Amino acid sequence: MDLAYYPGCTLKTRAKNFETSALAAMSALGINLVELPRWNCCGTVYSLAEDDLIHHVAAVRNLIRVKEQGKNKVVTLCAFCYNTLKRANLVMKDSPDKRYAINIFMDEEPDYYGEVETAHLLQVLRDDVGWEKIAGRVKHPLKDLKIVGYYGCTLLRPQSVAIDSVERPTILQDLLKALGGTAVDFPFATECCGAFQIVNNRDIITERTAAILGSAAKSGAEALAVSCPLCEYNLRQTQSSTKQPQSGVPVMPALYFTQLMALAFGLDLAVCGFEENSPETRAWLKNKGLIS
Repeated sequence: MDLAYYPGCTLKTRAKNFETSALAAMSALGINLVELPRWNCCGTVYSLAEDDLIHHVAAVRNLIRVKEQGKNKVVTLCAFCYNTLKRANLVMKDSPDKRYAINIFMDEEPDYYGEVETAHLLQVLRDDVGWEKIAGRVKHPLKDLKIVGYYGCTLLRPQSVAIDSVERPTILQDLLKALGGTAVDFPFATECCGAFQIVNNRDIITERTAAILGSAAKSGAEALAVSCPLCEYNLRQTQSSTKQPQSGVPVMPALYFTQLMALAFGLDLAVCGFEENSPETRAWLKNKGLIS
């Protein structure tokens, strides 16, 4: 099965291991993620200003590219890209006045009415593939790994775009269980990591991510499964920029859920891209005997 796939910018730069592991893992499940031609940056964040329509244009143009390929559904990996595309799509679907203004502005593009379904890869795994099929593909169960699913903000907020229950999501835990791992619940699963405050206020990032890492450690977890490149970066930065254990920040590897899939499926380690993860992550994987 072929699915239209929107990669976004970060998966071509700082998060290449997210993309390579996802493409390989989905191929192992019989799904080919077909990258959209002529895609552009989604705009990164959804504008909250009611009259700021220009920031929806970049996202809508990508949705038009999906239609041009004869597809009615597009899949994303990056949580921020998912959130931006999904919310822009709802504007085009549910707001006639805004839709008219945006279509008029994009006079060289065909009109768009919100026809394309936007989905995150986790939704595809749950709704289209199914946990049973995923479990059946596992060759190396992650049975000795205690991992928390860290959602962050953009997969679950606002409720109109949430991929799971806003209060008690389980989609990541269900995936980890299908991979044979031990899914550990922890109260900070949906807490914000600080997001773009990393640019000009690193103290906020350190405070937020230290609390997330500390909560995961207290819950008995050894690592976090993430779906957002910015979350992964902020969690990694906090650990690399502080002195453990004097800082009180626990060493807690953060891996993309697709890397864990590729690992459990027994795929070539080259597609996992663990060399791009933090030294702490690689050391933990070596200690577990999962990489050499």
